[in-house]
Amino acid sequence: MTQELKRAYIARVHLRYQKASRKEKALILDEFCEVFKVTRKHAIKLVNELPVPTGTRPGPKVIYGSEVSHHLHVLWVQMNQMCSKKMEAALPLWLPYYDCPTATKVLLLAISSATIDRLLKPYKDGKIRGISSTMAAESMIKNKIPIKLLDGNITEPGFIEADTVAHCGNSLSGEFANSLTMTDLFSTWTENRATWTKEKREVRKAIADIESSLPFKIKGFASDNGNEFFNHELHDFFNDRKEKVEVVRRRPYKKNDNAHVEQKNWTHVRELFGYERFDYPDLVEQMNEIYRLYWNPLWNFFSPVMKLKEKTRIGGKLVKKYDEPTTPYHRLMNSDHITEREKTVLRSKFERLNPFELKREMETRLKWFNKIVDIHKAGKIKAG
Repeated sequence: MTQELKRAYIARVHLRYQKASRKEKALILDEFCEVFKVTRKHAIKLVNELPVPTGTRPGPKVIYGSEVSHHLHVLWVQMNQMCSKKMEAALPLWLPYYDCPTATKVLLLAISSATIDRLLKPYKDGKIRGISSTMAAESMIKNKIPIKLLDGNITEPGFIEADTVAHCGNSLSGEFANSLTMTDLFSTWTENRATWTKEKREVRKAIADIESSLPFKIKGFASDNGNEFFNHELHDFFNDRKEKVEVVRRRPYKKNDNAHVEQKNWTHVRELFGYERFDYPDLVEQMNEIYRLYWNPLWNFFSPVMKLKEKTRIGGKLVKKYDEPTTPYHRLMNSDHITEREKTVLRSKFERLNPFELKREMETRLKWFNKIVDIHKAGKIKAG
């Protein structure tokens, strides 16, 4: 029996029960208990209560209806499917550029992270994983570089974690594109560049390009023990300068030592380009345009990030506390270690950007990029 039929039946029984004699009430209750399979006490409660009018929803009044859910889903997709707490913090940054009724904007600004989770639950799905291409560096250069965690007490920008992601599909054989990810531990400001292979000169060029575009100076550099980072060329690049950069490496086979950039490998690389194999050099320049002009500005200026404040072990449970979600741009603007001139340049960049235009242009470029990848794959299959 559906809920509507149950409510209709109870409404009819309620009227009969109110007018019945004591003996008739006993018979009505016997019938009710048989139909609903409930106890007599519960049956008495049900037939005595006023029935809920047909067509009305039981429980509290709906505040966020279908229109709010629709716009919330559109925004979530445009925001790269960020988590609810980050999305709650990002909505005030994105809504000024979003076209929807003012009343809907007011509701979207008032929505909580828990409600965002509830409304978006039908749209969320599982994730997949890739494979690692890290190869150990030479012992000679490794001995020059200490094992150290830079993120002990970082209170200023400039201390960087770096890693590479292989766009190799399901095979590490041959040559293919790679993505370099560099993230600042203080502000979470992240930059990406694509390289053709992980040859040391290619990686050093990409690091130099990222350094020139950062809104702060690099003071420390940390990565895993891969040979693309720990070679004499990169070691000299950071040491042969007036203000030397502290270069350290993480412990071998301890992935969590490089956790900040490892997480960005998923959000900034895999969510954008997936797990396809890119084994044509001409794709690298297009990847860099997407990274430099659209993807990185979206993340750095309009995507809030939560940073871990403290970890406490209570028995066998690890309790983590995070700070308020804040964009990398706002973390830098609130820092005393960024000069007013640097803040003025950053503010000027921010005021020229529109997140929806960035996303729209990026999706257009990404669509053409995927078409070129498909053409290369089709040509390869035909040639084979």
